[in-house]
Amino acid sequence: MSDAPTADPGPDPERAGAGEQRPSDLIGAALGGAAKRAGLDPAQQGSTGRVVWSAMGGWRGVLESVLPSLTFILTYTLLPGDTREKLLPALAVSVGIAAVFTLVRLVQKSPPSAAIGGLVAAGVAAGLALITGNPSDNFIPGFITNALYGSALLISAFVGWPLIGLAVGFLVGEGTRWRTDRRKRRAFFWLTIAWAALFAARLAVQFPIYLTSLDESQRDSAVALLGTLKLVMGIPLFAPLLAVTWLVVRALYPPAPK
Repeated sequence: MSDAPTADPGPDPERAGAGEQRPSDLIGAALGGAAKRAGLDPAQQGSTGRVVWSAMGGWRGVLESVLPSLTFILTYTLLPGDTREKLLPALAVSVGIAAVFTLVRLVQKSPPSAAIGGLVAAGVAAGLALITGNPSDNFIPGFITNALYGSALLISAFVGWPLIGLAVGFLVGEGTRWRTDRRKRRAFFWLTIAWAALFAARLAVQFPIYLTSLDESQRDSAVALLGTLKLVMGIPLFAPLLAVTWLVVRALYPPAPK
């Protein structure tokens, strides 16, 4: 496998002047901090399955991720009537479930960020669908998110600052010194490309189906198919790629022997 194209590694930021922070440091700290809060710390012990499951938030995280979309699809598909008669109840059930998850986290004083994020996303998607009257517009925020994440990952890889490397560098306290290591640089490049490909695949498969929903005669079938694909291309693809990423990082930074 040939080396991925990268920019000049440049000087080690730890040798920069005291107090000086480069954009790469800030981005790495933000990404690494989020990964660490999710339980993705290369220094910790535990099986890959346990780490990945923890990063997804366990059963609660999976339900918070899946149920709002699943109930929207089921409610819209099973209710009788025309589009406008089914749209409001389907959206109300979806947003209501996201609100319940958020409330439970607040009552239990557990970190509510994941549930709040899901509630905001569900609310924005519902508002857009209500404004346009097209239930498929409920999926537009997801398209935008996939496009932004995929683009950011792809660009970062090809300019020589792959986001996976920045996050890992912060987590292990290495900063950006990994850029001087050919093996690590290549691994982080391809991991970042793999994540970009995941987001691109979701868009490539789902967006053409969304376009068919603009034809009212195909709208109901498009909504059902979009919802199904969103679930199938969600956790079932996210979890294996997260596991591969974890295994590669652990191979690059094996835990110190006890």
